[in-house]
Amino acid sequence: MQITSAMKMVSAAKLKKAQDAITDMRPYADKLTQLLQSLSATLDADSGSKFSDQREVKNVLIVAITSNRGLCGAFNSNIIKEVNKLAKNTYANQEVSYLAIGKKANDAFKKTNKVIANESDVYEDLTFDNVAEIAQSLMDMFVAGDYDKIVIVYNKFKNAATQEIMTEQFLPIVPVEADANVNLDYIFEPSKIEIVEQLIPKSLKTQLYKGIRDSFASEHGARMTAMHKATDNATELRDQLKLTYNKARQASITNEILEIVGGAEALNN
Repeated sequence: MQITSAMKMVSAAKLKKAQDAITDMRPYADKLTQLLQSLSATLDADSGSKFSDQREVKNVLIVAITSNRGLCGAFNSNIIKEVNKLAKNTYANQEVSYLAIGKKANDAFKKTNKVIANESDVYEDLTFDNVAEIAQSLMDMFVAGDYDKIVIVYNKFKNAATQEIMTEQFLPIVPVEADANVNLDYIFEPSKIEIVEQLIPKSLKTQLYKGIRDSFASEHGARMTAMHKATDNATELRDQLKLTYNKARQASITNEILEIVGGAEALNN
């Protein structure tokens, strides 16, 4: 009970920092995506980016984002189940490989011999630059034709007790239909195509960073909730054991008194 209570307090302290980080980042990431989609929707079809190349899907890479440690309830198992469901159902006719971000994902999928990389060390120094290197390698593999589709699966942080499993297409970029009512009457410097070409890599890196940040905050929320329940269960068990002990002790004392009284009466007789 003391151990789980201490782990709960540690996770609660870490959760506040992780929650602030993802809450502050979401408006920027959403606005960047909105800007990119607005510009992309006004471009001609033949001026698309190399990252929006829609190919026949033969090879799929699933980026599974979990934690390095357990004791956080169903946090990791839910991701593993979702990834397995994608591999068996959605991409049953494709060749599926995995990139693990988190030791739990690596442990779950390394038996398949299809884990191309284990990026669990990113949690030791979770910065945008470190995540950008992973995102850049994913972009390079897509452009090289190693994979025709890349998806990321992670837990989205809603609150300390609730996480939502998210499956997002990372590459190719999902095309957005142009809105006929939107008229971007601006002068672009440099051109719209050049701006989009610069925004796309930045947007993809931000998308992956947001996913890992979401998962990181969700992990601490899930662990705090799990340890809170474990502490409550341990407290209840302690109370039950204490009651059982007191009953047994009382019965033992009663038996000893009865033996003493019985012995005294035997001597008097």
